[in-house]
Amino acid sequence: MTVNDRLDSFMQQAKALFPGDSFSADIEKNLRALAQSAFSKLDMVSKEEFDAQVAVLHRSREKIDQLEQQLAELSEQLK
Repeated sequence: MTVNDRLDSFMQQAKALFPGDSFSADIEKNLRALAQSAFSKLDMVSKEEFDAQVAVLHRSREKIDQLEQQLAELSEQLK
């Protein structure tokens, strides 16, 4: 879910709090600007980016484990 998707979801929830048509275009414009400003200050990443980084970390951990095993085997051969 992108920041714009989150913002749209937030705006729909905000509109649901106001009865009838009392949620004017001016209020929506100001609330959207305020929410956009708040979201931009957060260090958020997309789920896709997070999942990609998790995959990189898993591959790195596997490589480190392999290298540690090789190092242990070489150390044993030297003794």
